[in-house]
Amino acid sequence: MTEPRRARHANPAIRRLWPADIADFRAHLRRLDQASRNMRFGGTVTDAFLLDYADTLARPDAVVFGAFADGRIVAVAELRMLFDADGASAEAAFSVEEPYQDKGIGHALLSRLIAAAQNRGIRSVYMICLSGNARMRHLALKHDAEIEFEEGEVRGTVRRAWPDMASLTEEVLGETFGFTRALLRL
Repeated sequence: MTEPRRARHANPAIRRLWPADIADFRAHLRRLDQASRNMRFGGTVTDAFLLDYADTLARPDAVVFGAFADGRIVAVAELRMLFDADGASAEAAFSVEEPYQDKGIGHALLSRLIAAAQNRGIRSVYMICLSGNARMRHLALKHDAEIEFEEGEVRGTVRRAWPDMASLTEEVLGETFGFTRALLRL
């Protein structure tokens, strides 16, 4: 087995993923090493589970961003709407391939995810991870999350106000830049 290639790009292109990206999303999930899979899904998952999970990209209650390097998805941030009493919350989840971890990609993805949530009237973004997931806890704290510990899990909550010019600008410019980079790559 060959050694995983070390990431050359500390600043990959980030753009929203669409149903046409499902095959690339599947490939990304399958490239996750076992430790990354465990941290993302809270335990061991099979390749078959990952292939089925990738289909959730097309659900209307999801906003998913991908970070691209060398023409492929290397990290993903998912925002899944929660249909609770106030209707203004969502859960965030992340997967980053091992060579791209600890490069600031998760931070960039979470910034985009929070702006997207804010622009959709989502007031609370929850990030739930295993208590041993120090990277996720650190990421949550960088975004001023309230942290709670519960039976082997950590729950971070990022609260935001209603959309403002900064969040709207971040999403529009981010999408424009990501789309332009994708077109230039073609």
